[in-house]
Amino acid sequence: MMAKRHGAALLVGTCLSSMAVPMGAMAQETTPAMTTQAAPAESVREGMIRSLQVTGAERIERETVIAYSTLSPGQTYTAETLDQALRALYDTELFSDVVITGADTGNLVIAVKENPIINRIVLEGNRRLKNDKIAPEIRLAPRRIYTRSKVRADVDRIIELYTREGRFAAVVEPKIVELDQNRVDLIFEINEGPKSKIRSINIIGNEQFSDGKLIKQMYSREAGGVLGFLKSNTSYDPDRLGADQQALRIFYLTEGYADFRVVSALAELTPDRQDFVITYVVEEGPRYKFGEVETDSALRDFDEEAMDLFVDIEPGDWFNARKVEDTVTALNEAAGLVGYAFADISPAITRNPEELTMDLTFRTNEAARVYIDRVDINGNTVTRDNVIRREFRLFEGDAFNATLLRRSEDRIRSLGYFNQELEIKQTPIGDDRVALTLDVEEKPTGQLTFSAGFSSLERFLVSAQISQNNFMGKGQTLLAGVNWSRYSRSVQFGFTEPFFLGRPILLGADVYRRDFNSFNFVGSDRRSTYSQLSTGGGLRLGFPVTEYLSAGLRYQLVLDDITLDRETFYTDLDGSGTLDDDECDPLKAGTYLCNELGERLTSSIGYSLAFNNTNGLRATRGIRASLRQDFAGLGGDVKYLRSIADATRYFRMPADFVLSINAQGGYIAPLGHEEQDFRDPIRISDRFFGPSFRGFDIRGIGPRVLRRNYDADGNLSDEATRTSNALGGKAYYFGRLELEFPTSAALENFGIRPSAFVDVGSVWDLTAPDVDDYLFFCSPATTDGPEFRRVSPGDTLDDGVTPITSCADIATGYTQSPGYREEFVGNSPNPRLTVGIGANWVSPFGPLRLDLAHALIKQEGDDTRLFSFNVGTQF
Repeated sequence: MMAKRHGAALLVGTCLSSMAVPMGAMAQETTPAMTTQAAPAESVREGMIRSLQVTGAERIERETVIAYSTLSPGQTYTAETLDQALRALYDTELFSDVVITGADTGNLVIAVKENPIINRIVLEGNRRLKNDKIAPEIRLAPRRIYTRSKVRADVDRIIELYTREGRFAAVVEPKIVELDQNRVDLIFEINEGPKSKIRSINIIGNEQFSDGKLIKQMYSREAGGVLGFLKSNTSYDPDRLGADQQALRIFYLTEGYADFRVVSALAELTPDRQDFVITYVVEEGPRYKFGEVETDSALRDFDEEAMDLFVDIEPGDWFNARKVEDTVTALNEAAGLVGYAFADISPAITRNPEELTMDLTFRTNEAARVYIDRVDINGNTVTRDNVIRREFRLFEGDAFNATLLRRSEDRIRSLGYFNQELEIKQTPIGDDRVALTLDVEEKPTGQLTFSAGFSSLERFLVSAQISQNNFMGKGQTLLAGVNWSRYSRSVQFGFTEPFFLGRPILLGADVYRRDFNSFNFVGSDRRSTYSQLSTGGGLRLGFPVTEYLSAGLRYQLVLDDITLDRETFYTDLDGSGTLDDDECDPLKAGTYLCNELGERLTSSIGYSLAFNNTNGLRATRGIRASLRQDFAGLGGDVKYLRSIADATRYFRMPADFVLSINAQGGYIAPLGHEEQDFRDPIRISDRFFGPSFRGFDIRGIGPRVLRRNYDADGNLSDEATRTSNALGGKAYYFGRLELEFPTSAALENFGIRPSAFVDVGSVWDLTAPDVDDYLFFCSPATTDGPEFRRVSPGDTLDDGVTPITSCADIATGYTQSPGYREEFVGNSPNPRLTVGIGANWVSPFGPLRLDLAHALIKQEGDDTRLFSFNVGTQF
């Protein structure tokens, strides 16, 4: 978009100040050991050259030397003539020494000593800057003639290179090693010195704002401090000095000080040449307010009334140049909506020094309506042209529309096929046409990987996957993958065609097999509980409803099989010697888990609505929202209605901060089931366990059963030995507020994006399961002994009075073992709340996410986790 930003011109035009340019360090010059002086011509009055001879020339022809000297036989000469000949020969830089003799007789002899040839060039002492960085700056090269002036020039260039790196104390000393045949090795001995830091920044003349507040507006930072090693931009950079002055101007202009100027800016190198002290002298001037604000338009389709809708400046407000700039941008975009791609909109400012006001008139000059002449796409070698063109919202012959142009950029960026820094350029053709040109730089969209890593939640994990997000350049997605970790294993295949039959209709299919092992905690130790094996597949269909709204339909068929480890949770209760499926032991697994075992077939159909007007995969503005509903009961064994809503809003904040707000929630309602005592109609495999909630472990919130053991004396064990089983719920909500911080250029190049966040949410609404409370268990010592007995707190003997304190109170022949108490907790919509900081890092080892989160509000039974990370690598 080529909206003219007159606000930037305003920022410059309202400040008339000059900038003092600091002097860099001077390169030190060291002359080589081979030094000579021109021999003066012999004292003569005047004579005629009778003969002219040349001696000492080896590589250079005699005639060439005579030609450079401008002397010739028969020519009249004087002492001045001979001096000019000497200077001419030295100026060629071919000779290190020249002597002219025979001036008394006219038989002149020019004795020369040729400059040596460079055999090789060597760099010594350079550690911070490698040879490949310095070598391009050296103009001399092997097999070229050595001259002192060229060596000095190369020294200056090397010094300048170190100066740009902030090393003003660098010293370069050239030396030569003489070889045979008039050759030399040229050696540049380099003492790089420390990087010159900014010791202090001083500001003189500021009365309205403190030094600290003004320094925060600058790009440069003072070195030192406890966390000085974490600071960036602490080295001195002359170019940054100018940017700092401009930043000060912009700050003052946004605060109403239209007369502000930087009187001088001086950077002084300390005597040890290691640090700089920067001093600014400023004049703030008076503070202005906006006076009259008017609009004036010469366009019929964009009159003053239409312009007023986009002017958000009120008379009496403090003058703010950024508001003026933003208003001009908004007016240009608005003019682009009605076809004026190159509308000439400029702010006219009238200063009233007596009243300290600034009258403002936004003028729109005459311009022709612009139409699209052609659309050119360059750089796509894999992606087919039509795949890109179908994302354009402007075509040949259409009236120019700035909003549709920006939307086209966002859609192409969201494909993920190209580098994110792309722009559709506009080239005027005549007065009423424009050519759109998109230059793309493709990035790999296919991946064949075998990766491994370690997660604080999943422990060791591996993944093998082949995927192609732009299959054959048609925009299709093909995926096959295998994943394995301690608690989950899966294999999946999928294919997606986003433009079926040449129309914007998405068609996709997936098949998968997933093996998930749930776990609980015994104290701080994890222990696997039930296993869920899911085998299924589905079909997907999607289509656009409007530019930003899309709809989708899907069908899924899934067979779930929930099992428990037979050795751990089964008991031969009937004495048959076999472990049948009916013999899940509630004493070991809990009644609530035994009730979940078995196979269930789920046949479901669903739809989704999605709204997305963000500006790319890594969004900085816009909204992503979706609503999904799935109905299970189209055949199969399961019947429910699941609803999920999810929305995220992104805001680009000042100083490149990005704020995101996420809210989501879901509910699953049973259909055609009569709720039974102690059994929820929604199976555990279909319930919600909540999204990734930083500050809590995986499945760390929501309804759960806590099991605590009794000891031999009938006392409950302490909290450290409890067992916790997460059960999930029929309802959940979750919210997240996250602020992503801007980073320095160096951190951005490393792919580091830090953020701070607040998470809130809950999982609840589950029918309370049947829980047990047994002091101890009485097992018969022999098969013909008494029946197995469970003793609960408060149980008495047959007299109804005497409490049972041990199995011996009942009868002899029992083996006694301690019991346990189960408690159902966490079934509450009350919020859980965490705060924390985190960072995404695209590291050399793969994507890495680090989070440090503290739970401010939690419920009984929740499993918290302070630190979590996920990392993977490819090999």
